[in-house]
Amino acid sequence: MAGLLCGTKRKKQVSNLQEEGKNAINAPMLTSGADIHPEDTLMDENAERNMLDPTSRENPKFKDLLRVLIDWINNELEEDRIIVKDLEEDCYDGQVLQKLFEKLSGRKLNVAEVTQSEIGQKQKLQTVLEAVNQLLRPHGWSIEWSVDSIHSKNLVAIVYVLVALAMHYSAPIRLPEHVSVQVVVVKKREGILQTSLVTKELTTTTEMMMGRFERDAFDTLLDHAPDKLNVVKKSLITFVNKHLNKLNLEVTELDSQFADGVYLVLLMGLLEDYFVPLYNFFLTPENFEQKVHNVAFAFELMQDGGLNKPKARPEDVVNLNLKSTLRVLYNLFTNYKTTE
Repeated sequence: MAGLLCGTKRKKQVSNLQEEGKNAINAPMLTSGADIHPEDTLMDENAERNMLDPTSRENPKFKDLLRVLIDWINNELEEDRIIVKDLEEDCYDGQVLQKLFEKLSGRKLNVAEVTQSEIGQKQKLQTVLEAVNQLLRPHGWSIEWSVDSIHSKNLVAIVYVLVALAMHYSAPIRLPEHVSVQVVVVKKREGILQTSLVTKELTTTTEMMMGRFERDAFDTLLDHAPDKLNVVKKSLITFVNKHLNKLNLEVTELDSQFADGVYLVLLMGLLEDYFVPLYNFFLTPENFEQKVHNVAFAFELMQDGGLNKPKARPEDVVNLNLKSTLRVLYNLFTNYKTTE
């Protein structure tokens, strides 16, 4: 028995020594700061594994993006009493993604409500992601996620699918612009782990993310003559005050004072020379939804007046997106500048 135990111990030592030797050979190939998991050394030949670079995880813009997505999910799923605190730990099994997709799409997926086993979780993810892909692929979305990547808690893949859903359904949130991360790609070639860093772009500009690719004179002004922006802002302030002064109202800050939609609604009534019944909008909005209602109502009045549908979303204006607010006001200025 003692000899058997000694033999087993020696075999284990040899095995450990071989593993250490393998790691020592592979170590020079690894990216500094990247966490290489033990299972990486056991990867099949030509297999590939992706992981978020630790420095990107600490990127303030990336952290802000995670916070915005978590707040959005919790707001959408409040009625289901679902609270997400960590995207990796809370989204990998498909439960949250299922509920979120059903809420956004209005569709009920044929999946088990609670699945504890890995097989059951992956089956649920398969059904959910198939529905997501069928929705997004016809609109030109690049599918940057899979059942295995989501279930293995690949944060980048999880963020990709959430950002895509938020953009597709025009979520009432403001995603941070130009968020990119570095991803460590580990590949096994001839028994040796090879690593490389790949940049993944998670968000672009607000306009591109929301699908508004048309450019107008206002884009040209901001891109090629930003020095004239203050001149434009002063002209717009003069224009809106010319009409709002009739109600003893005055604007000094374009982005903030139009954010609740009240001045926009009143301005449209003045420009079109009619009284807007107070029951149609919230004169003193108390929350985000009431402000969005006001701005959306003002947009309806603009279209009733023969203007094109504003490029900006009501949520953009409420979220103090200066460019969106200026574009709306500039459109009013060009159409009503001669109105007394």
